[in-house]
Amino acid sequence: MRALVQTVSRASVTVGDEVVGEIKDGLLVLVGVTHDDTAAKAAELARKTWELRILDGDRSASDEDAPVLAVSQFTLYGDACKGRRPTWNAAAPAEVAEPLITAFVEALRARGATVATGRFRAHMLVESVNVGPRTVLLEL
Repeated sequence: MRALVQTVSRASVTVGDEVVGEIKDGLLVLVGVTHDDTAAKAAELARKTWELRILDGDRSASDEDAPVLAVSQFTLYGDACKGRRPTWNAAAPAEVAEPLITAFVEALRARGATVATGRFRAHMLVESVNVGPRTVLLEL
């Protein structure tokens, strides 16, 4: 699994005309799943995300009780090494990825996080105002 973690002053996900998830002063986390990922990896990635000391003063979301907006992002496993058109072969199919994205979100919530989400398999508009900017790629 991969997670691209960004500090944001605000972030939201819109599907159609509906805002389906939004946060202020927290983390926007784009999450990608590959074929051999497991619920255990999802839980570990959630722990690392929640405890990542990326906020001001070397603090974590868990220290600050900062909210998280988690958005599934299969394109984190895109590969453009052979040209200009990326392949998505390393991304897990939706049937595998969706339960693991759900497990990631549930693991964050079990740690006490307030988590908003996008909508799986929907065309989403993701807006964010990055702080810093600070961005970290976590991978398991």
